Amino acid sequence: MCGIHVAITRNPGTGSLPTFLHGCLCNRGPDHFGQVTTPLKAPASESDGAFLTFTSTVLSLRGDHLTKQPFQNQQTGSVLCWNGEAWKIDGRVVEGNDGEAVFALLSDASGSKTESGDDAVLEALRSIEGPFAFVYFDAQAKTLYFGRDRLGRRSLLICHDETESSFVISSVAAACEEKWKEAEADGVYSVALHEEMLSSPYVPPTRHEWLPDTGADFVSSIGRFNTALPVESTALLSTSPAVSSLREQLTASLSLRVLNIPQPPGNGSASGTRVAVLFSGGLDCTVLARLSHDLLPLDQAVDLLNVAFENPRVAAQLQKGSQGAPVDVYEACPDRITGRRAFAELQSVCPGRVFRFVAVNVPYTETCAHRAQIVSLIYPHNTEMDLSIACALYFAARGRGLCYGGTNSDVPTGAYTTPARVLLSGLGADELFGGYVRHPSAFERAGYAGLVDELKLDVGRLGKRNLGRDDRAMAHWGKEVRFPFLDERLVKWAIETPAWEKCDFDNAQEISGVEGGKRVLRLLALELGMEQVAREKKRAIQFGSRTAKMESGRVKGTMLIS
Repeated sequence: MCGIHVAITRNPGTGSLPTFLHGCLCNRGPDHFGQVTTPLKAPASESDGAFLTFTSTVLSLRGDHLTKQPFQNQQTGSVLCWNGEAWKIDGRVVEGNDGEAVFALLSDASGSKTESGDDAVLEALRSIEGPFAFVYFDAQAKTLYFGRDRLGRRSLLICHDETESSFVISSVAAACEEKWKEAEADGVYSVALHEEMLSSPYVPPTRHEWLPDTGADFVSSIGRFNTALPVESTALLSTSPAVSSLREQLTASLSLRVLNIPQPPGNGSASGTRVAVLFSGGLDCTVLARLSHDLLPLDQAVDLLNVAFENPRVAAQLQKGSQGAPVDVYEACPDRITGRRAFAELQSVCPGRVFRFVAVNVPYTETCAHRAQIVSLIYPHNTEMDLSIACALYFAARGRGLCYGGTNSDVPTGAYTTPARVLLSGLGADELFGGYVRHPSAFERAGYAGLVDELKLDVGRLGKRNLGRDDRAMAHWGKEVRFPFLDERLVKWAIETPAWEKCDFDNAQEISGVEGGKRVLRLLALELGMEQVAREKKRAIQFGSRTAKMESGRVKGTMLIS
């Protein structure tokens, strides 16, 4: 995870960072701070023409050495600010530092065209698989390229300020002001640079599709959605090929994301912990933890970050119903209950692996103390639902709580902060495999035709989800969140797989032993020995951790933050 800030200004001094923004970028990338300033031409004075100031902060997670940013080609003047992971380029796994590989790729493409006459830089960017945001200055072509990957897994914001005569691209907004907008994840954007651009009428960036028009069934610029309907009722069972295929796809995705992670600096006794899981105890996250066990060396522990909040409104109700007996508001949280059950099951089926259950308990006073910080980080998202979800992710990513594990898992070993800088999230499984309440509802309304339409709609808007917001909330702690279910190869397989091989609302639970929503993933959990987890219900994070409606049950999620 890294921080990006690129400013085009009238003079180099105005490209400096406000204190708040400087701190946020350094939190995202605590290992290195770098800055490069370059003029669009050799100016007669400091006020003549425009200047580009590139700032990068680095969280070093790839390769065997710290790779400093921004990357700069001393011969051509081209510059790259890179945030994310290039797992593959042209289908080949990237070894070593991916930022170096991407910069070499773009440097080779700068100022040239492909044999078909297309922009070589665009073609190079289209060959990258992985979560990323970037800004690249092609000095030879005097063009600035920027964007987010096709699923929008990393944050990138843009701000055009006419009064300041500036154009800014950043991982985090400098202020909660309407001029800051989230960059769409619908393609690569480019700006043709010239000396008078800041004094000329504003020209919006040009959008270039990730892929050319491929028809209505092509979704998320990744693959063609399978809209086939079954000719007869076919039950999804543990012996169905889709179950073993999902295991292969998810294992391949996880391998890229959990292996070869450098040891975190200053770990001390916890040096064997490099991966943590955002852990509610639900199906998606627990399957990731279970499969990670199969991949990681046994001397690496895995931390399970389970967050629970003191919600005054709920606490008052619990106390009232307890008839005066003391109530532990954290242990009463739904996600704490399921988390402890899943933790026990993991310990049972994964002998030899150290799992630490980290109970992240957040008092109401601490939520209030961090509220302004969280509101600033998630902007331009600004609803009560945005805030309640971001609160849970923000404190979970901090990873500070009571640690449980060892021979007596009911007794905490003490206060603990995870040293892991890579966090795994189960996000994406509900969209791909039919895990939301609206999916069985669509099936009840219109059978498989209605279900296919609903699934296709969900997958098609993955790139418009709130992953930028989530990235800003969690990266604040110098952590990188990785989404194994949102690997491009896995997503392509899922959307090309018929709906009835992913979820099964046509056959009763008694046939397979698990409910119809996300049945293929539930059957995989059974195969992995996680019988209890396979039957867990879907629960939204803001209700499971109790960040929703902290003071009033009348607050609606769509209301703007006051």
